[in-house]
Order: sequence, then C-alpha cells, then structure tokens
Amino acid sequence: MCLLQTWYGLSDYEVEDRVNDSISFSYFCGLNIDQIAPDHITLSRFRTDLTNANVYESLFKQINTQLESASIIVKTRAIIDASLIGTPLKPKSKTNHKVTEDREDLEEVVKEYADSVDKEASWLKKQGKYRYGYKKHHLTDNEGLVLGVLTTKASTNEVGNLEAVLDTADLPQNISLKADKRYQSKKNATLLKERKLKNHILKKAYKNKSLTHWEKKFNKLIGKTRFKVERTFGGIKR
Repeated sequence: MCLLQTWYGLSDYEVEDRVNDSISFSYFCGLNIDQIAPDHITLSRFRTDLTNANVYESLFKQINTQLESASIIVKTRAIIDASLIGTPLKPKSKTNHKVTEDREDLEEVVKEYADSVDKEASWLKKQGKYRYGYKKHHLTDNEGLVLGVLTTKASTNEVGNLEAVLDTADLPQNISLKADKRYQSKKNATLLKERKLKNHILKKAYKNKSLTHWEKKFNKLIGKTRFKVERTFGGIKR
C-alpha cells in the first residue's frame, strides 16, 4: 500500500479506498476479494515504524534489484544531478546574513533559530531567490529510474560531493556517467577514472578559454539524454 501511494500520489485515505475498490490494487497487495484493506490509521503507524527502523533504504535497494532482474532497470549508462527541496519549517525572519550562492562552496554562517525551525536544513541563494531546505542528489539510469539518493543540506556543493553520491548505488564498470557542468573538476575526472567510469560530464568554459567546436558538440550530444533526470525531479516534486 505504501508503494501504491508513492507511485500514484495517493493519501492514506485514498489508497485505503482504492485497495478496497480496485481488483488490481487488492491483488497487488495480496488480498482476496473478500478481504478488507488495513485502514488509514494503521497505514500511517506502519509507515512511522518503517521510518524509525531505518528500513526504507534496504527496501529501496530490494525493489531496484527486482527491477534490474526484470530488465526494467538496465545499468548501461548513469546520470547524476541535484535538486532543491524546501522545508515548511523555515525561519520566519528575513534573510539578512551571508548565504551560500548556488554552485559556490562558501563558509556557512551559523545562526540560532527557534525550536520550530528545521535546523538540519540551510539557506541557499539560487537565481536571486533565497531557498531554505535540502538538496536531493539523485543517481539514475539512462531513463531516469532512480538508482541511488543522497540528501544533504541545501548549501552542499555538488562538485565536492560526487563520490558520496556514487557510493549510494552499485554501478558496473565501463559505463558512462552523465552530469551537469557544475560537476566538472580535475578531482572528479580522476575519481571517475579510478572507478572505471566514462567521463561524460558536460564541458565548461573558463575565463579566457571558451569551449572548442568539439566540446560544444560533445555537450549537445550528452544533453540529449541527460535531461531525463529532470523528469525524475518533476515526478518527485509533484
């Protein structure tokens, strides 16, 4: 029932009704036609127990193993990217101190907040707007199916976080890893070489050094499939 909630965007009340009403939903949950689904309160308590027992990660890996054995997930290529996720428990006061700019790695200013504020989150300034929350670093297959997830505070810089994200999934060697140009660095190029992964991180221009004709063609080619991770973010946020 928790999986059906995730896949169909249903509340506890809605999934209870659907399992009782739909033959395919009840069949998926292993119920006979004369059996009644657990009520929404039971489902809510069960989900809390799963969270407290830290079993979601192992369940996620188990489901992906089944998807891989059925050739739904095929690890021939991988894509990595990060997305901002806000928290409703943010400070109510105006932001008047220095905040980490997106794609920069600055020293964060520690500030005391009320107990009602989510203190594990952090501020980030992106495209001129202040966001308070987290970054979800996703590693997906070539079709955008999630292989691994790492959650950090919003101010975490992606370029220095590649190794930690790669550790969330068991990638085979000699496949390509596609990523936005913000992941481009000598350290990350060395890391991919050590892990025997093909470096398909977008090329970026530097001061007094613009992209060559071939680098532009490379970026265009990688971009044709790298965008699929954005559909994954869209689905998660929806």
